[in-house]
Amino acid sequence: MSDREDLIVVARIVKVRGLRGEVVADLLTDFPDRFAELSTLLAVSTNGSHRSLQIEEQWFHGDRLVVKFAGFDRIEEATALVGCDLAIPADERVKLPSDSYYEWELRGCRVETVAGAAVGQVKEIMHPGGADLLDVIDAAGRERLIPMVGEIVIEVDIEKKVIRIDPPEGLLEL
Repeated sequence: MSDREDLIVVARIVKVRGLRGEVVADLLTDFPDRFAELSTLLAVSTNGSHRSLQIEEQWFHGDRLVVKFAGFDRIEEATALVGCDLAIPADERVKLPSDSYYEWELRGCRVETVAGAAVGQVKEIMHPGGADLLDVIDAAGRERLIPMVGEIVIEVDIEKKVIRIDPPEGLLEL
């Protein structure tokens, strides 16, 4: 793999643990059970380079993952992994129901009304407590918050990177 776009980050190594080369990682996935099935992970460094790592042992300590990788048998060797993201190929991601999406799939989508008027592009998804909000930036750089509810978000086409909305009167003028 040469393109980071083809990878899904599932954890980030935050520190070493013990003297045998184990590392501790913060989880960045909603599916922690997936680690029981993995034998390899890709370590992605801050400069974008990555390499495959074989998992010798892994277990959870609280809400963090502890991993022992093959070839990292001393604390000094494992220190080189701190700060790396742990990723899997995108085609190995957990399949979601047809009406659910990963946030990374929504980021960058073009948003338009059902009539075809351009609204902007999804910058991020916000979780204020009620319905999730699409944070959309229009061509002028103005931010618009669009509730991610079925009455407003009519269609999400991940393949075409477009989200069609039917905004209630006044929503786009806020």
